[in-house]
Amino acid sequence: MIIGLDMGGTHIDGVIIKEGQVIHSVKTPNDPDHLFESIWTTLTSLLADYDPSQIQKINLSTTVSTNAIVENKISPVGMIIQSGPGLYNDFLACGDENVFISGSIDHQGRIVQELDPNELKNAIHLFQQKNIKACAVITKFSTRNPNHELQIKKQLIEHFPIITLGHTLSGKLNFPRRVFTSYLNSAVTQTFQNFSKSIQQSLMKEGISAPVSILKADGGTMSLNAAEKCPVETILSGPAASFMGMNAMLAKEEDAILLDIGGTTTDLFFLADGIPLFEPLGIKIGPYKTLVRAIYSVSIGLGGDSAIHIQNNQMIIGPKREGRPYAFGGPTPTPTDAMIVLGLIQEGDKKRAYKAMEKIGQSLDLTTEKVATSVLETMGNIIQHEVKERLKEINAQPVYTVKELLYGKKIKPTFIHIIGGPAKVLAPILEKKFQLPCYYPKEYQVANAIGAAMAKTTTEITMIADTSQGIMSVPEMGIYEKIGSNFNLEIARQRALTLLKENAQSIGADNEKLETEITEESSFNMVRGFYTSGQNIRVKAQIKPGLAFSLRGVTNYESKK
Repeated sequence: MIIGLDMGGTHIDGVIIKEGQVIHSVKTPNDPDHLFESIWTTLTSLLADYDPSQIQKINLSTTVSTNAIVENKISPVGMIIQSGPGLYNDFLACGDENVFISGSIDHQGRIVQELDPNELKNAIHLFQQKNIKACAVITKFSTRNPNHELQIKKQLIEHFPIITLGHTLSGKLNFPRRVFTSYLNSAVTQTFQNFSKSIQQSLMKEGISAPVSILKADGGTMSLNAAEKCPVETILSGPAASFMGMNAMLAKEEDAILLDIGGTTTDLFFLADGIPLFEPLGIKIGPYKTLVRAIYSVSIGLGGDSAIHIQNNQMIIGPKREGRPYAFGGPTPTPTDAMIVLGLIQEGDKKRAYKAMEKIGQSLDLTTEKVATSVLETMGNIIQHEVKERLKEINAQPVYTVKELLYGKKIKPTFIHIIGGPAKVLAPILEKKFQLPCYYPKEYQVANAIGAAMAKTTTEITMIADTSQGIMSVPEMGIYEKIGSNFNLEIARQRALTLLKENAQSIGADNEKLETEITEESSFNMVRGFYTSGQNIRVKAQIKPGLAFSLRGVTNYESKK
């Protein structure tokens, strides 16, 4: 048995999958202030009639890192940044304290200027004065030579429990993105470790010893232990699970719009020829551009529990969730109340739902039923507007998918696929607005948990080799070793694939199921004077993203049926 858990802002969804079939599912309230109790309650309900010893693995998605950043509930971070000569520093300052140090390494990984020990001592003293426990260290060309970052870590490790080194996060050279990614990683580490502790306590209480993996933003997984060291990878874990769930229940090689409408937010995705779009450089969260690999998604503040207010005789839905729906004892009217009034949901206190719609109707001079209908139409209008705006942006630039760059491609959706609690209710409304068939799966309410359960481990490495200096590095794995002058592109390919498998296994992958591929490679001669001094070789390799297994018994419903 495989367990999938999706820990959203409103609910925790859980499924058990056995031999490719969903055999049980639950949906329970999530209380972020009592996370252990929420997780334990979900597991107790999910496993009431099943033997915990039969669980092979647990995959879960979580919004804990994303919410910590968005809500600014993060740890203070001391940043040590070595930008080298010729770069304006101020725009890189993102921590609670930012110390810019001297010293530099050039683009070929050669040390040009050594570190100043006094600067490091002053930085340590400053961070301790400010009671800062988390640090991040980033030097400009650390992917070519991590020497300075490693030296600095030796000075910090006795004083600070959380230290992120920039070169370990990605092999890409973008220095500003590396700075921001390192900052966010240290900023959410304590929060994620607390979350991990709650998970482990809940599993222990239920007598579960199965391995646990976390969804990453690229739709793959990493072990819970690996995620504790690099929690920034779990940003947008929730949307990744949404997509994987839809992908598991969808088999069309066409352009499409994919929607996950939850209690708090709606996540938008797009397919190009049946393949998900991808963020080529890395995701942006808040003001920070990062190096975190991710499926392209857009999240808007619109869901079944979004607060409804009237401003200047206009109905405003969201972007905030102010509590549960009014019919469930919440403080404000919500779209869920409208669905109850129209008889589309048979839950909650109907009298309170009517009262919520009446309150809005008095402001707009509409009957209760017309207000409820208008609420759902407004939700459809908001989604339609956002989709059109995103398609304009996507079609105005090169289209990147998880597999390739599609030159000249313009996305023209031929259908909509929708999941989430309100999916069945909103599908016919969206079908009319977009004039496209709109499908929802049988398991639309727990599709995220299904996606989490079915995701497989993914990872990426970048190998950089300079035969003139006799150095090969794989920054993500902390590898920096000597090579001979005979090292060439073919040797680099084979070595990269071997190391990729090792890296995947270190974060929880099953060796027998690994599908590797080279995604980028280049080799060019380095010339000094009139002679070739060596080769500069670059190879990027990844575990192919996708589903670990096929789902049996899948049924999709078109809204008009």
